[in-house]
Amino acid sequence: MPDNTATSTLDGIAHEPGVAKPDAVLVADSVVRRFGGLKAVDVEHAEFQRGAITALIGPNGAGKTTFFNLLTGFDQADSGSWTYDGKKLSGVPAHKVARRGVVRTFQLTKALSRLTVMENMKLGATGQSGESFLRALVPPLWKRQEKAIEARAEDLLERFKLDKKRDDFAGTLSGGQRKLLEMARALMVEPRIVMLDEPMAGVNPALTQSLLGHVKDLRAEGMTVLFVEHDMDVVRDISDWVIVMAQGRIIAEGTHEAIGRNQAVIDAYLGAHHDAPLTEAEERQQLEEADAQLAAEAQQEHAKP
Repeated sequence: MPDNTATSTLDGIAHEPGVAKPDAVLVADSVVRRFGGLKAVDVEHAEFQRGAITALIGPNGAGKTTFFNLLTGFDQADSGSWTYDGKKLSGVPAHKVARRGVVRTFQLTKALSRLTVMENMKLGATGQSGESFLRALVPPLWKRQEKAIEARAEDLLERFKLDKKRDDFAGTLSGGQRKLLEMARALMVEPRIVMLDEPMAGVNPALTQSLLGHVKDLRAEGMTVLFVEHDMDVVRDISDWVIVMAQGRIIAEGTHEAIGRNQAVIDAYLGAHHDAPLTEAEERQQLEEADAQLAAEAQQEHAKP
């Protein structure tokens, strides 16, 4: 179940789209992204609570991943702005977003398959002195930092139970192990916000439980977690707050219990005219509309020369 501290922080918050949070770390306003005539993202206002796990859910094509891409600099919005800790983040390139402490993983993992697991981890560290051409020529200027980076990578690999794979090529890992590697590599940046795009997709049940535990650990360490997910069991297990998107817009917010009862959410997933039985009033209205339509068609036929 969600962490009691994080959940209590959100107690009493109105369950409505764009609701203000007690301590919002990430705030988005009027964010729009179009692809031709399609408005893929149209978020009027969204706030994400510091130190909480927020699930972003919605039907396929709702705009969840595109919204993630915009917030992390992997795509450019047509309009709108967003801030991280009160500082403007919109328009900032992806690598600079990561340096500021906002990192993300991808639904399709981005491990560099022809590098070893350890090499993938070391690439995740930022501000490496050895990346400068001139400093690279003087090993004493970067050797100490290199050892510290490798020590951190070793600790994370052990934590994610990938230490025995450290010298294997990343391309030889299973899908679930690649998910673990990507999450571990993201932590090399020492982030404050971690954004996970369908972290459980394609992962077997055993590794799913491991990943769930790691996500909870992130919250316990004071990080803010946002994640896109379709598995509602996962959402119920770890989320403190749920934001629902449909057709690019945020249509509902709240705890997972409240979201499960929200009619707008039910309609978004099942369609506004799903197989719920009609009431007598709805049946009468449909009959009256049908009679009116028939009468109008008959009148048009009679008016023809």
